[in-house]
Amino acid sequence: MEFQDKGVVITGAAGVFGRWIAARFARDGAKLCLSDNRRAALDALAADLGLDASRTILHATELTAEASIVALAARVQEAWQAPDIVINNAGLYPKLGLLDLLAADWDRIFAVNLRAPFLVTREMAKLMIAAGRQGAIVNVSSGASRQMRAGSVPYCTSKTALERLTKGFALELAGHGIRVNAVEPGFAPGSTVSVLSDDYVTRMKARIPLGRTSGPGDAPEAIAYLCSERASFITGAVLAVDGGNSIGTFETGDLGTADGAGAR
Repeated sequence: MEFQDKGVVITGAAGVFGRWIAARFARDGAKLCLSDNRRAALDALAADLGLDASRTILHATELTAEASIVALAARVQEAWQAPDIVINNAGLYPKLGLLDLLAADWDRIFAVNLRAPFLVTREMAKLMIAAGRQGAIVNVSSGASRQMRAGSVPYCTSKTALERLTKGFALELAGHGIRVNAVEPGFAPGSTVSVLSDDYVTRMKARIPLGRTSGPGDAPEAIAYLCSERASFITGAVLAVDGGNSIGTFETGDLGTADGAGAR
């Protein structure tokens, strides 16, 4: 029960990773602030996890609107004074070629994937500093930050920038005892916001060296570690939890055979 009574804010809580992260901290007795723009989905998540309403904040946040993020922070301040942990998990992963991409699409991707984590971190960090609350912030990034993908260039670019933002906040908040890190989860299909074709899922899974997609015990455990006392000397770090997907493309044919290895 390492996070017993700790206040944990999770954006994009109704998504695939958000649900897993919420379940992980709930198991340790944390108080949760679940944020998403789909209020009905938040209600369903709280019911599925059996959360105590008196210890849970559900907030329908529109992350593209600064006023909505400020309102989220005000709700957290009202309930807890300040959070202990903030997880910037929300993200958009559209499949759009650059030549077909509208400026409005570009702006929305960056608004959710980069501008929102900046605003959420800014507002929550102010509360933490005012309350003298030392804690941890984790940004959910992606191996796409280091590996460009055709059809996902805005996503890749936004995640590269998010990791630089992570390091910037880590520098500026270190003096307040607030650690800021990033986790790059593995590929996990199933989002209802960024829908992927079966063919795309099959091809992506085949590229992963460890041979499977990300599960509920992978990224959430890494996030929990970075928020724990065991990681008290870690800030500005990026931890990949992706089955090796970001280190290179895996193809069984690349391994060759003993006869064709050309030993020397």
